Amino acid sequence: METIPWISCLLILLQFTVCTSTTSNDTITINQIFTDGDLLISKEKTFAFGFFNPGSSSYRYLGIWFYNIPGQTVVWVANRNNPINGSSGFLSINQQGNLVLYGEDSDPVWSTNASVETTGNLAQLLDSGNLVLVQRNKDKSILWQSFDHPTDTLLPGMKIGVNRKTGQNWMLKSWRSENDPGIGNFFYRLNPNGSPQIFLYNDTTRYWRSNPWPWRINLEVYYCSFINNQDEICYNCSLRNTSVISRQQLDHLGIMRWLVWQENDDQWKEFLSLPRDRCDDYGRCGGYGKCDSNTVTRYECACLPGYEPKSPRNWNLWDGRDGCVRKRKESSSVCGHGEGFIKVESVKLPDASAAVWVDMSTSHIDCEQQCKRNCACSAYSTIFIAGNGSGCLAWYGELIDTKTYPPDAATICMFVLTLLN
Repeated sequence: METIPWISCLLILLQFTVCTSTTSNDTITINQIFTDGDLLISKEKTFAFGFFNPGSSSYRYLGIWFYNIPGQTVVWVANRNNPINGSSGFLSINQQGNLVLYGEDSDPVWSTNASVETTGNLAQLLDSGNLVLVQRNKDKSILWQSFDHPTDTLLPGMKIGVNRKTGQNWMLKSWRSENDPGIGNFFYRLNPNGSPQIFLYNDTTRYWRSNPWPWRINLEVYYCSFINNQDEICYNCSLRNTSVISRQQLDHLGIMRWLVWQENDDQWKEFLSLPRDRCDDYGRCGGYGKCDSNTVTRYECACLPGYEPKSPRNWNLWDGRDGCVRKRKESSSVCGHGEGFIKVESVKLPDASAAVWVDMSTSHIDCEQQCKRNCACSAYSTIFIAGNGSGCLAWYGELIDTKTYPPDAATICMFVLTLLN
C-alpha cells in the first residue's frame, strides 16, 4: 500500500514532462530545445513545423507542412539529404544564434549557417509557410529564411531566380521519390542569360522552357511579376484571392504542377502542369524547326520559312532532332542575296539564352534594320515591355525550341531572316 503514493507521483511527473515537451506556439527561443513530437504552428494555424516521416519511410525529417489539411502535404524539408534514424533528433539555437538540428549521438545534421552571428535570436513560423530566424530586436531583422532555400515546392511569395548580392540561386529541386525527400534529378530554375527564361532540367539536360522575358502569365489563381534590378533577377507569384490555398510543386517524376486545395472534395486539384504536350519537349524539332502539337494526321515538326529538313530521311520517319538548314545550301550567308524577313505568328519564341536585347525601347522598323545590318542575325521580335513600349530582341545563330500556339492563344510573333527570291 505504501507504493501507491510513489506511483501516483511518478505518473504526475510523467504527465507534466509530456505536456511541457510539446510546444504549439510559433516561436523557438534560444533557451528552448525542440524535440521529436514538438510542433510549431503558425499564428493563423496555416502551417506546422516539426518532425515527420514521408510515406512508408522510417527515417525522420524536419519540415513544414499545411496544418489544417487532411494528410500531410510537406512543402519544405531541412535535412533532406541527412535523415535521422529514430526519434532522437532535436533542434535548438546555438550560442552563435543559428538553428542547429542534431541527430543520433547529438551529431549536427543541418544548420541555418547565417553569416551574421548574434545572440538572442529566435525562430518563427509565419502564416506564409516561411520559417525565419530573426534578431530579437524591435525590427526583428531576418538573418535566415526557409523561402531562400526552397525544396520541391513554391508557395505564394517565394522567388525563382538569382540574388545578385549573395549569389543565392532560388530554384526547386525534386524529391528522389515519394518516400525520399533527398535531392532528386529534376530542377526548376531561371536562366538569366540573354533574355531570362525558366527551364526544367533533368540533371543538366533541359527538357522544358518558358517563353523569354517578359512573360505573359495570366493565371486565374496567381498574379506573377518579374523583377530585374541590381539586387536580384527573379519572378514570384502572389495569390489573387488570399483565401485560396495553393502551391506549385516539382514532383519526383519531373512534372511541374500548379495545385489548388478543394475543400469540398478534400483534395488537391491540378489546374496546370508542365510539360503539357509533346511539343513542350525542349528542341523536339531541332534547330530552325518549329513544333505544332495541334496536328493530328501529320508530323508535328515543320521547318521555319526558308529552311528545309537537314535529314529528309529522318524527317520522313518523324524524327526531327537533326533540325533544318537553309534551302539554298550554296550560299553560307543570306547577306546581299535578296534577303528579307518573313513573319511567323503565334509562337513560343526560340530559346533566347544567347539572344540580345538590341534596344529596350524601339520601333518595329528600327528593330528590323538593326537585325538586317548584322549578317549573323537570324531573327528578331518586338516585344511589349510595360513602361517602355516595345523592345527589340534579336537572335544570332541557331533558332531552337520554337513552338506553334493556337491562333487565339498568343499574339507573340517573330520575323525570320531568309531569302525572298
